[in-house]
Amino acid sequence: MSVLLLATALCLPGALARAEAPAEMKAAAIADVDANATLVQQMVDQVFSYAEPGFQEFKTQEYLTGILEKNGFKIVKGVAGIPSAWTATWSNGTGGPKIALGSDEDCLLGLSQVPGSPQIKPMVEGAPGHGEGHNAGMPLIVAAALAVKDQMVKNHVNGTLMLWPGIAEELLATKAFYVRDGLFKDVDATIFTHVSSDFSTGWGPAGNNGMVSVEYTFHGKTAHAAGAPWAGRSALDAVEIMDVAWNFRREHLPVTQRSHYVITNGGDQPNIVPGKASVWYYFREQTFKSIRDLYETGNTISEAAAMATGTTVEHHILGYAAPNFANKPMAEAAQKNIELVGMPKWSADDQAFAKAVQETNHFKIQPLRSEVAKLSTPETRGQSIGGGSDDIGDIMWTVPTITIRFPSNIPNTIGHNVTAAIAMATPIAHKGAVAGAKAVALTVLDLMTTPSLLAEAKDYFNTDQQKYDTYDPVLTKDDKPAIWLNTDLMERMRPKMEPYYYNSKKYKTYLDQLGVKYPAPAAASD
Repeated sequence: MSVLLLATALCLPGALARAEAPAEMKAAAIADVDANATLVQQMVDQVFSYAEPGFQEFKTQEYLTGILEKNGFKIVKGVAGIPSAWTATWSNGTGGPKIALGSDEDCLLGLSQVPGSPQIKPMVEGAPGHGEGHNAGMPLIVAAALAVKDQMVKNHVNGTLMLWPGIAEELLATKAFYVRDGLFKDVDATIFTHVSSDFSTGWGPAGNNGMVSVEYTFHGKTAHAAGAPWAGRSALDAVEIMDVAWNFRREHLPVTQRSHYVITNGGDQPNIVPGKASVWYYFREQTFKSIRDLYETGNTISEAAAMATGTTVEHHILGYAAPNFANKPMAEAAQKNIELVGMPKWSADDQAFAKAVQETNHFKIQPLRSEVAKLSTPETRGQSIGGGSDDIGDIMWTVPTITIRFPSNIPNTIGHNVTAAIAMATPIAHKGAVAGAKAVALTVLDLMTTPSLLAEAKDYFNTDQQKYDTYDPVLTKDDKPAIWLNTDLMERMRPKMEPYYYNSKKYKTYLDQLGVKYPAPAAASD
């Protein structure tokens, strides 16, 4: 759509039910994002190739902050005591709103995947990979911020943009620390994005679960496991008793809870009674009180297991995520912009590739969507019985916040799985990120130029949202981010991954560098 046609569309009768940014400004911002489509593609591909898990996003940090610094943003690294975290801030004039823009950028362990291949095919065996599609979110935010910055300068709009990444989101390990350490204390509103196969937003309680991540470490006494087992006190026995006791307790917990664990240390070798053993739990529930109750139940069971085995126990919080609650006025404004932008124009190759991925992996066949989703509300979502978590919730309970889901992936692939990585450095991911950047840019311009919208958002946050629940994290002032996680893994894996880093100066796309044909055909049926 041309700038003239877009401006005309924005001025149709009924288009200004709520005050918003001028049509010409929005049209110019969309044109700006389109002009940066190649940059978006390069950023999406570059971050995909780095494939850095939680707390190890250092190449990603260097790359994205370098682009922003060249465009006049002030960079601060290591915020909230997290070395791979950062903020990028830019202001125009004096005063005006301060709008924060963020998305996650970490990947998942063991999900290395060649992009553009319908078959599961690791790029580096055992390496991390973007099986959640976080490589597209911050590139989208960067493109949106550049478009907004340009319009603020040209139209003399006062205000501040603050970009921030979701570090270690897959560990739900940082945003609560951002909030605790005051990163959002002077922010007026936040727009967050997350990858999807649809283009959508919503308001109210999201129906997902908040969560506390906690590791229990038991301390016993070593002894010869065969010669004198009576002289030992097994820390592993305590871990196993805790796990069994927790699984019995599940029968008497609400259906909304979700809890799961891994044994992170089970001892050294079988002929030594384990003197130290650890188990890592995620406790998920839907309200702040129920999360706290679940956490305290876990603590009680751990202490009982220690008493039963003659050991001692200590526990350390590794992460926290509040339940999500999105802002209604902001979501309604964003929905209008999503509808204005519309879905990407998928090519025949895009649709053929999506079908090949679905056929190869035995998923339900469903074309890439052609229409944006309707606004999600508590009424349309219906009752929730619990599910996953996202630590954007902590920011949602600090300032008015929404999430915009953008269409960079294929319907029916599996989250936290290699199949969700297959499309994430292909034209599908690139086009979806461009569309998402436009929606974010337009919504930021609405907030920057329409004081009434920001006032409505703050009023909803201070009244309606606070009637629903009150922010009450279990995180304390003494808890520290688990920045050591994944360090040893990346020391082993990074040398193997470096040869696969994308070289945008030499290759137009990452698929070109890898020699992957697009669209690759489906595999022969079994």
